[in-house]
Amino acid sequence: MKSGFAYSSDNKRYYTYNYYLRKTYGKKVFKVPINLGLSCPNRDGTKGTGGCTFCSGMLSGDFAGDPALSVKKQFDAVRKKLHEKWQHALYIPYFQAGSNTYADVFFLKKAFFEAAELDNAVGVNVATRADCISDECADMLLELSEKTDLEVELGLQTVSDKTAKRINRCHTYAEFLKGFNKLKSRGIDVCIHIINGLPGETYTDMMNTAAEVAHLYPHSVKIHLLHILKGTRLCDEFLRGEFEQISREDYINTVCDQLEILPEDIVISRITGDGKRDELVSPMWSLKKFCVMNDIDKEMQRRNSYQGVKYLR
Repeated sequence: MKSGFAYSSDNKRYYTYNYYLRKTYGKKVFKVPINLGLSCPNRDGTKGTGGCTFCSGMLSGDFAGDPALSVKKQFDAVRKKLHEKWQHALYIPYFQAGSNTYADVFFLKKAFFEAAELDNAVGVNVATRADCISDECADMLLELSEKTDLEVELGLQTVSDKTAKRINRCHTYAEFLKGFNKLKSRGIDVCIHIINGLPGETYTDMMNTAAEVAHLYPHSVKIHLLHILKGTRLCDEFLRGEFEQISREDYINTVCDQLEILPEDIVISRITGDGKRDELVSPMWSLKKFCVMNDIDKEMQRRNSYQGVKYLR
């Protein structure tokens, strides 16, 4: 049954990525993770070491491809499996692991433009840090966006510089804005990542981040739950009792409150996340991802609420 929300064809009361893809391309679209084996400036000593405290050894690319293989070989390996079930599907190569603008621009251009030419590819997604976007890189991305549907994903996580320092993000919110504005001023679509449940953050902190993102008005937003993974600095802090994990109930209510203040035409690409079962330490309730998503739907329905209902222009 349709919810009545303008950007939905089912019971969803927020603008899902699936709805956006269906409306834009008219059929099933899959993102195919591509791994270039790139690092980050807060890992190699340029800005810091160890990376963000929550980031796994795979640099948040736990489901990405093998960087030893070419872009085409990585893409073809995934596409072959998907093609067996969805023969007419379309694909978006997704440069996910590491900071995918933290390299020589000519190297990046070759990889991104090669991805844009792959069979049935309708776009390219590039995940990176806002402080890894030079003017030269932004110009190259503009050129790419004129060739294919490009979206650049920026890991903000929080607007609080205090929290950013605690999680070793190694850049300020002001620095994030510089990178974001380089892209937005060129008309490049941006997806902003935020994380709920970061160490020391209150409900007010999480809502402040969502409010700032609403003001920035990106093309899309990914709302993540903080996953505590084995082998991370965050895991050590958690096991030492230095912070408490957000509860399932509080996460669901916070996400619904955030959806209400985000403009209705911003695509919500994610409302929770995936943590590898054998790597996840907490919260274990996150393994029932679809139950969490369903409960968010139920809470929005219980409130008779929609994305953007409390957005203040």
